[in-house]
Amino acid sequence: MATIQKLSGKLRRQLSILKTTQAALRERAGLSRRTMTNVFSGEADFKVSTLLAVADELGLDVVLVPKDAARAIDLDLSPTAPKVLTGVQAALDRLAQAGPKAKAHKGGA
Repeated sequence: MATIQKLSGKLRRQLSILKTTQAALRERAGLSRRTMTNVFSGEADFKVSTLLAVADELGLDVVLVPKDAARAIDLDLSPTAPKVLTGVQAALDRLAQAGPKAKAHKGGA
């Protein structure tokens, strides 16, 4: 059975493979610093929704399989780009599309 420590280790390895930082990942996933520390420490329990968000941002997918089948799965598949935008990333994309007008309007309010 997978443990929190094993899950955290896999996430840390993937973070290293992608050559990104916890801070960058935290921003993209829309998570707090404390939550990200809990995820990567392997010592604290965290929500399934947090695991899904972090895994997605790291190009991983969370899959439940029968224990017998798990032994046959290659767990080191190549990463893929996230398929689902987080709320934070969607908002950043909208701001980027709005351009300088949105920034000027916000500053004038």
